[in-house]
Amino acid sequence: MQDVSTLVAQAREGRPRAVARLISLVEGASPQLREVMAALAPLAGNAYVVGLTGSPGVGKSTSTSALVTAYRKQDKRVGVLAVDPSSPFSGGALLGDRVRMSEHASDPGVYIRSMATRGHLGGLAWAAPQAIRVLDAAGCDVILVETVGVGQSEVEIASQADTSVVLLAPGMGDGIQAAKAGILEIGDVYVVNKADRDGADATARELNHMLGLGEARGPGDWRPPIVKTVASRGEGMDEVVEALEKHRAWMEERGVLAERRMARAAREVETIAVTALRERIGDLHGDRRLGALAERIVAGELDPYRAADELVAGLTSPSGG
Repeated sequence: MQDVSTLVAQAREGRPRAVARLISLVEGASPQLREVMAALAPLAGNAYVVGLTGSPGVGKSTSTSALVTAYRKQDKRVGVLAVDPSSPFSGGALLGDRVRMSEHASDPGVYIRSMATRGHLGGLAWAAPQAIRVLDAAGCDVILVETVGVGQSEVEIASQADTSVVLLAPGMGDGIQAAKAGILEIGDVYVVNKADRDGADATARELNHMLGLGEARGPGDWRPPIVKTVASRGEGMDEVVEALEKHRAWMEERGVLAERRMARAAREVETIAVTALRERIGDLHGDRRLGALAERIVAGELDPYRAADELVAGLTSPSGG
């Protein structure tokens, strides 16, 4: 068992090993997780969380690395959570973002962590909200969350980030992909990467047209900007940071940032509660209560919905049924 208070104190000092251990406790659903979250709760809430999503091949990792460089020029501490596909054998992340972002590996103002999805849909690891809280409490000013490039299920990033960045690239059919994936609803900032390729202007025009066909926006509503970049050369990244800061200021002015963070906290509580309930139900296989309810359903005495109600009532009663 590790001393949580010591780990938290070391993480606050910016010690990467302590941050790594705390995130490992989160990922492993450690018995100490409750203690970790209780210790972090009063320390978090200051970081700006930016989500980056898009189809495979648009340059998410390159763009993330270039954004880190841009924020470090402003002397901001940056945390990166790169959510990778899980290995079907080990359950671990297949891609190593420490390799992809090696230029930042020796920078004490940057913390990079790859997380495996472990089969979780939505492009994010199930532990991402708690890992974000660890980085927040550890003093990161900005946390970049890069999702798995899996297309339509990636819209979950909008529920975890303060600002969502959607990346596209010319010549990849991204206009059609955007319409299908519903990312026109989640993007706060759009980035057309690889803008040195043919078709970049056409992609930006098509995207602008599709955004114009979306929801009607009133005076003062946020209009997502479209920024063209060549992330591999760092071109356009200062403009992306400027767009992000404008969106943050707009959200703070109108109370949208607080609303998003409240909704995020509510979803996190709901997920934890549902997971706990699911675990308790899973423990019932072979339990006499479940068997008795099944017998009544087969005999026609009870329908499955009423049976489920009785089961949930038993599980959530003070005595636990």
